[in-house]
Amino acid sequence: MRLSRQQWFVMFLVLPAFVLLAAVVFYPFVYNVILSFGNMNLTRIRSWEFIGLRQYVKIFTEPTQPDFYAIFFKTILWTVVNVFFHVVLGVFLALLLNRHLKGKSIYRTLLILPWAIPQYIVALTWRGMFNYEYGAFNVILTKYLGLPAVEWLKSPMEAFLACILTNVWLGFPFMMVVALGALQSIPQELYEAADIDGAQWYHKLRRITLPLLRPVMIPSITLGVIWTFNSLNIVWLVSNTGEPSDQTHILVSFVYKAAFNFYNFSYAAALSMFLFAILLAFSLLFMNRSKATEAAY
Repeated sequence: MRLSRQQWFVMFLVLPAFVLLAAVVFYPFVYNVILSFGNMNLTRIRSWEFIGLRQYVKIFTEPTQPDFYAIFFKTILWTVVNVFFHVVLGVFLALLLNRHLKGKSIYRTLLILPWAIPQYIVALTWRGMFNYEYGAFNVILTKYLGLPAVEWLKSPMEAFLACILTNVWLGFPFMMVVALGALQSIPQELYEAADIDGAQWYHKLRRITLPLLRPVMIPSITLGVIWTFNSLNIVWLVSNTGEPSDQTHILVSFVYKAAFNFYNFSYAAALSMFLFAILLAFSLLFMNRSKATEAAY
């Protein structure tokens, strides 16, 4: 089949984007897959060889420090808690901003700031706020509430909680913006008909608002789970590379440490493929079970 000049022109326009994707996405992904079946580390960078599935078996059978299964459980907890508060806070604030409020544009601008500020700055700022001696949280606890100061970054549970609080503050604006856009697309006639029928606000919320938000929020929640599951910056910077004693790691930060601190590249590649498989399976299953691609009725 011979292509027309217009088709050749379209292919010419698409070619740079395809080359860029091949260079920064396709090639690294394929190389990572190949690397996961090898034994590359700091002493075998040029002499590594294929060893089959040993790296994948090693993930589940050989003990690590910190423990792999503890990190996996912590990652699930990290993702569920963060996404829950992202969605709840985002939808709640979107419902408030969708009402007639004075200065609504100012509130909207202020609430979107956490999402607009670079994560690196956010993480370091919140790390300073959790400082034991002069951090804002301990100042509030000791000076205004009369409570003892908390060693936020020197205890595993408090350090992990500090990372969660930081990420919740960073992530809710995205859900808020998505929910607000969906709310503004809902026809007002539906609410007017509900008012005529004598429906209360909670009836309208349950029967109109939430069902019509669902097709928009489900893909957003899927994205939120993927982003949160792979959120390296907050854990790495707020906890100072997983401190104390590597007890605040999630899987993605553990992969980073295995690759660039322990220089066990093939093990890190296998672990990253395990993460990819989890997220791919979750995305397909969640989107299919929730029927997010179906039209809302």
